[in-house]
Amino acid sequence: MILEVQTKLTLNKQSVKEWVRSGDPFIWLNASAVSISVVAVIGLLLLLAVRGFGHFWPSDVMQAQYTIAGEAPKTIIGEVVETEHVSLEQLKSAGIVIESDEPFIQRSLIKQGNRDVTGSDFAWIIEDFVSDRTYPESIMTIERREWGNFYGYLQAVKESGEIVPAENTWAEFQSRIERALSIHEEIETIEKGDIGAINYQIERLRLAERGLELKASISAQQKALKMADIAASRSVLDQQYTVLQNKLAGLYQQINRDSFVATTMSGVEVEVPLSAVVHAYKPNGMGIFEKSIAYLKKFWEFLTDEPREANTEGGIFPAIFGTVMMVLLMSVMVTPFGVVAAVYLREYAKQGVLTRTIRIAVNNLAGVPSIVYGVFGLGFFIYFLGAEIDRVLFQAALPAPTFGTPGLLWASLTLALLTLPVVIVATEEGLSRIPKALREGSLALGATKAETLWRVVLPMASPAMMTGLILAVARAAGEVAPLMLVGVVKLAPSLPVDGNYPYLHLDQKFMHLGFHIYDVGFQSPNVEAARPLVYATALLLVVIIALLNFSAVAMRNHLRERYKSLEM
Repeated sequence: MILEVQTKLTLNKQSVKEWVRSGDPFIWLNASAVSISVVAVIGLLLLLAVRGFGHFWPSDVMQAQYTIAGEAPKTIIGEVVETEHVSLEQLKSAGIVIESDEPFIQRSLIKQGNRDVTGSDFAWIIEDFVSDRTYPESIMTIERREWGNFYGYLQAVKESGEIVPAENTWAEFQSRIERALSIHEEIETIEKGDIGAINYQIERLRLAERGLELKASISAQQKALKMADIAASRSVLDQQYTVLQNKLAGLYQQINRDSFVATTMSGVEVEVPLSAVVHAYKPNGMGIFEKSIAYLKKFWEFLTDEPREANTEGGIFPAIFGTVMMVLLMSVMVTPFGVVAAVYLREYAKQGVLTRTIRIAVNNLAGVPSIVYGVFGLGFFIYFLGAEIDRVLFQAALPAPTFGTPGLLWASLTLALLTLPVVIVATEEGLSRIPKALREGSLALGATKAETLWRVVLPMASPAMMTGLILAVARAAGEVAPLMLVGVVKLAPSLPVDGNYPYLHLDQKFMHLGFHIYDVGFQSPNVEAARPLVYATALLLVVIIALLNFSAVAMRNHLRERYKSLEM
């Protein structure tokens, strides 16, 4: 019996050893690690989607009585944002004493809005103190350009200070909101489009006039003629500006004509101008279809509008545009330099100690912290190169800097340097995998080395170049630290691309999704209001990086299929 047991143990040990030697355990470990990583990534994306995109859903608004011992009952109105359980000791340390047999008690965070009346958008309430909870259909939610949301009951609509008699006050209210929004769009078009273009032309005339004053190579008569032309052009622009200003004054008078009166949860009547209203709806009386339409509208505005209220409301289109524009410019800059460097190291440089040292240096540069590149970009590109460009080409604008200040060009160049080692290494690896026989065959047929390189080697190495570009885009799009020094700002007044010559303004500062996440998440004065936008913006940044990478992967796969037969 003992011999049989020993024999079985010996056989089991041998089978375990054979199983380990076969490599199956490592396959299972790798599969488990990959599965855990995939589940973690999917879970993170779902968390960002639920917490972020759920913010745009028109939530029901609660009305209830809130009674704290020793205080008079008060009415509360708002959206329930989250609910949690806290210990009695934690509440006691906050000055709230509750008699309960349970060690934990439930409290809820409600978005009560009306910050101009209550002083804060959010408030914590103890569920044990809440009674008479209802969801009246007449409660309205109003999104404003300032002071956040407004919750209350509509009482009247006013025109020029007089109450407008109407059978359906809500319908009248909605029609006048549409009127105010159309006027607001017209005002924005004039201010940012027409007047912005005139101001840009006036500034160019000022710089041209200043340039004539500094130029000593032309005669006084020629200078006088050019000054007269500049004065005539400025006079025309001034007349156009005056016409637009008069038109703006009339539009502002029209948009400020209407207002509405509403009652807050504390019973206070508040009069708000309709020019401050973005949306107004009654969520408790809306069905699923109506809420879905409202959700899509709000989400579209999030993607296409400009931010408001210290970036805690509105959209993020300038940040999306700035991120994509910077990545495209970085890609255009880094690819030629990376390919040329890799071609030289692999095809032309003598393989020796110096070449190996350069390769080691390139690999080490890939591990340098990104903030170091930001400091280098600030010192070299902005303070040195940009200042010299201003001194030579933009002397008329001095002492105001043109390129001697952070901007889109310097941010793209800094990230191009940051990702250059990745492109060099990937391209050189692709060049090393091309069979030597292909080069020799091309040379044997009479092609020069340059023609062989251009028509045979580089096309076959193009998938490797695209791989390097994919890695570069993936790293550059999410960088924040260096951009804070070389061009990114909290809020850019205009996009770097517009209708004014030269159309693409590389000297302008811009917004970036990564910095927007940092600013909203850690620098916002209203943390609770900004939190959903952090989740939504983070998911949007992941999606944009994925789309850029998928585009590059598709191009790489197409090139790989095209030159597969040559490799065989």
